[in-house]
Amino acid sequence: MSAIINNTNPNNASPGGAIKAAPLAFRLRVPIHTTIYLLGFFAPWDYLLHWDSIRTWQLLAAWPARTGWIGFSAATITVLLIGILCALTAALLRTWASAYIGASIVLSTALHGDSVVAAGPFRYLRNPLYLGTILHTLALALLMPPSGAVFTIASISLFQLFLISREEAFLTLHLGEPYRLYCASVPRLLPAFTPRVPASTLRPHWPAAILGEAYFWGAAISFAALGWRYNAFLITQGIIVSVGVSLIARVFIPKR
Repeated sequence: MSAIINNTNPNNASPGGAIKAAPLAFRLRVPIHTTIYLLGFFAPWDYLLHWDSIRTWQLLAAWPARTGWIGFSAATITVLLIGILCALTAALLRTWASAYIGASIVLSTALHGDSVVAAGPFRYLRNPLYLGTILHTLALALLMPPSGAVFTIASISLFQLFLISREEAFLTLHLGEPYRLYCASVPRLLPAFTPRVPASTLRPHWPAAILGEAYFWGAAISFAALGWRYNAFLITQGIIVSVGVSLIARVFIPKR
């Protein structure tokens, strides 16, 4: 989601086929993400190709150990810390964005946008939610077989870029010059070091945002609490539990 609030009807908004395709992608984005992640974890192609014998976490730890840079134990801890950092940053960034844009808007299957919201992380980059998803994917990839990790990172990243391009085309059509000026000032995915637009008066809604991003917090906690067992399967179980918790948490999110 970009820096937008309020609902419009995207199906009636576009004169061109490219933007008309966006609502379908948004409606299906959760099952598409889920399918990509499942393919990454199971890597069904490996039953024929036999590429993967270890998990990506082990592969990344073994490489610097073999070169003699650091020992295998230190390399394993380093990779774990990178995973925790990616998962935690993803949860923080997505929650910060959701607090300003609205958890119910983030979870919606429709495109939204009647006005630009330049508040919170949206003052530093236009698409903090998509960046959060990419960082979360980097953490999950550590638990996958290497070929599954490469497939997942590439697929999720490309899908985020597709969603961004369709959403920004939709917003440009609806909001016109104010949104074009916002895009000219604020970077798309790589955050600026300083705010690029003045702060708005919009107030964040933290409880709803935390509930809406419960899955990402559960994944971060799973890495931080269970990672020290050095058991990818155990962390994966924690992430599966996080999915269930997030579905329950969504019931308590107020509608905006």
